[in-house]
Amino acid sequence: MIESIGNTAPGWITSLMDTLGAPGAGVAIAAENLFPPLPSEVILPLAGFAAARGSMHLASALAWTTLGSVIGALALYGVGASLGRERTVAIATRLPLVRVADIERTERWFRRHETKAVFFGRMIPLFRSFISIPAGIERMPIPVFLALTTLGSLIWNAVFVLAGFLLGEKWEEVTGYAEVYSKVVLAAAALAVAVFAVARVSRRGAGMRRRG
Repeated sequence: MIESIGNTAPGWITSLMDTLGAPGAGVAIAAENLFPPLPSEVILPLAGFAAARGSMHLASALAWTTLGSVIGALALYGVGASLGRERTVAIATRLPLVRVADIERTERWFRRHETKAVFFGRMIPLFRSFISIPAGIERMPIPVFLALTTLGSLIWNAVFVLAGFLLGEKWEEVTGYAEVYSKVVLAAAALAVAVFAVARVSRRGAGMRRRG
């Protein structure tokens, strides 16, 4: 029974895997893509450990979790495509310190690096979900989006599933390393936002002084 081994996993995740096996892991990962606070760093190694225990096949764990990643990414791509550029700009410009020029600069960056952004974004916590939205806004070709998402998600998922499979009873050690990685990424993102905000406020203050 998976419930007996998933001590740190939320109950609904262990119940899904216990009831559905590998497809349950896929459902959990699809949900994680839509709601990033859900712990993929727990779901994936737990699926690997379940495979080591014989509760599911390793290949099935990898296939279903990757399929779940792709389905979740497609849903967010649809959100971006539905919003479209004009609506996104209207929403973004209501945010403090954000200007149309910032959005246009981001658009240009994404167009230059869209394939790398989607592929490598699948291996960065938080961004691995949200990168699908600008891909949808920019209407990245679906076949390209699917190929990059599948490959990037397979690599990310395989690292954690295989770690759980190989570590066996110590599978929970993976989550500790993953948490450190996530905290570093989130700290870097927070620092970037803080630098942007300080620079924007400073420029605005300098402009007001010149006009005064």
